Amino acid sequence: MAKKSRTKTPIAEQDPQIRSHNFDEVCLGYTISEGQEEAVRCLQCRNAPCIAKCPVMIDIPGFILAIKDGDMAKAAEVLGKYTNLPAICGRVCPQEKQCEQVCRLGLAKNYEPVAIGKLERLVADWSLENKDFSAVSPASIKKLGKVAVIGSGPSGLTVAGDLAKLNYDVTIFEALHEPGGVLTYGIPEFRLPKRIVKKEIESIAALGVKIETNIIVGKTLKMAEIMADFDACYISVGAGTPNFMGIAGTSLNGVYSSSEYLTRINLMHSYEFPRYATPIKHSKKVVVIGGGNVAMDAARSAKRLGAEEVTVVYRRSLEELPARIEEYHHSVEEGIEYQWLTNPVEYLGDEEDNLMGVKCIKMALGEPDESGRRRPEAIAGSEFVIEADTVIEAIGQGSNRVLLDTFPELTLNRWGYIAADPETGKTSIPGVFAGGDIVTGAATVILAMGAGKVAAVEIDKYIQNK
Repeated sequence: MAKKSRTKTPIAEQDPQIRSHNFDEVCLGYTISEGQEEAVRCLQCRNAPCIAKCPVMIDIPGFILAIKDGDMAKAAEVLGKYTNLPAICGRVCPQEKQCEQVCRLGLAKNYEPVAIGKLERLVADWSLENKDFSAVSPASIKKLGKVAVIGSGPSGLTVAGDLAKLNYDVTIFEALHEPGGVLTYGIPEFRLPKRIVKKEIESIAALGVKIETNIIVGKTLKMAEIMADFDACYISVGAGTPNFMGIAGTSLNGVYSSSEYLTRINLMHSYEFPRYATPIKHSKKVVVIGGGNVAMDAARSAKRLGAEEVTVVYRRSLEELPARIEEYHHSVEEGIEYQWLTNPVEYLGDEEDNLMGVKCIKMALGEPDESGRRRPEAIAGSEFVIEADTVIEAIGQGSNRVLLDTFPELTLNRWGYIAADPETGKTSIPGVFAGGDIVTGAATVILAMGAGKVAAVEIDKYIQNK
């Protein structure tokens, strides 16, 4: 192996003392020269394991080689063959558990993997800044068929873009007033700027995809109407029903689901109140329950809204934390505190039903459960109280029931999600496909995109055979 730098090329970030008071993006990204410096580290492997580990099978050595050669247009062309949302994936995908985890350079002793995600972001941002969407004209030849996509999150956007490239007439129906799904309502501005989401959606619309907002399929538009008007449809409505622990005191003022809290901030811009008319509680002492990326997003958002103390309560240890390690490190830099091996058992309120504290119990890790992680078990007599005026529960979400409750013909699995073949996206009803969180439960953006790519191929086959 020719001599390579052992560590990733440093990347600029906002100072933690400054960024903890604003919603501007934390990571500032590589310059082209920095990207070229990092691209030199790539070994250009044959049978590159990073490709196989990527849910959308991006030619990673190919676009990195183009960066090394200074050909950003070529790098963007390579990326564009595999992904419709590269600027988003470059920011929020868990590369450390996917492509970078198997990077052969990173497997060498004392070497860090190539910064694949940061390089993807570099190329995607360059492309968004330099692409002329008016020059992208949808094919004028006769369309091969009509496809409805229900939900405009990462899975829906991916299947729509891929089908449009195959010359299908695609319409996305979105229940909210802004497209993007979790990209718009769930992930905070400091991690995924909404201008980036909007530009990525513009690039998909430029392919000829129509996006209709404020359409609630199952209410304002029935599935029977869609099935009559379209040759096939793809359901990607996400897992939007918040879960609660259901402990005593859940109804107290000051107890929120992460869904409500983050939607108010992200989709409805409450952090810019009164410029936007959505209020948000400005808390002093906040407790966030959970250990995933959503918990990190909620905790870091609360800090930016002026909370003096923000504590994440997680029933396992740092070793089992499901959140991206980068997000955890950023949160610690911003002053977020952690109570490990801890679980809430009761919310305590005053005489006016306002939250005053969280009664918790310490946990110990026992034998592994079905997830493969050691099961947390309560330690008798270890209760203690954390003062809090706000609690945000970030413990996962259930399936979005609005469409499902009005479409009983569709077979669901035992968890209440759509039963769909993971290899094809096919459901129990011919011509109806599904993917993303409404099939898998809450997962990552890139896995939802992978499901969309698979379904696009199968929908094309279905319509051609039909």
